[in-house]
Amino acid sequence: MSNPVAIDINQILKLLPHRYPFLLVDRVLEITPRQSITALKNVTMNEPFFQGHFPDFPVMPGVLIIEALAQTAALLTFSEERAENAVYYFAGIDGARFKKPVLPGDQLIMTATLERERAGIYKFQVKATVDGELAAEANITCAVRTKGA
Repeated sequence: MSNPVAIDINQILKLLPHRYPFLLVDRVLEITPRQSITALKNVTMNEPFFQGHFPDFPVMPGVLIIEALAQTAALLTFSEERAENAVYYFAGIDGARFKKPVLPGDQLIMTATLERERAGIYKFQVKATVDGELAAEANITCAVRTKGA
């Protein structure tokens, strides 16, 4: 069993192709390769989506919470090794539930647990919490492919 480690934003930028405003993980708090990861996103009023979702009551869109969870899962997938030409695709989602709105000023704590991996297809159980309360959960499937394949 490996010792849990943390990853800062500089390493996240090396592992994920996403950039502002679509990079939705600020820091990895703990990662145990091939098992689980805990990451965070500081949700601020400066997020571009708050201008339209919704101007009088800003709420982080559920699809972006799921995207943040998928990025967290990608970091778990790439925690040991990432091929230079590897592309990470969001391939499926099951059982998504949204339990609590995510608002400006919240700190979104995201977890992903690897349930299984076979032939470059990864299945995860993911959860997002705010102040210890469940905000969203789902089971997601992601695939790693080679660019151009």
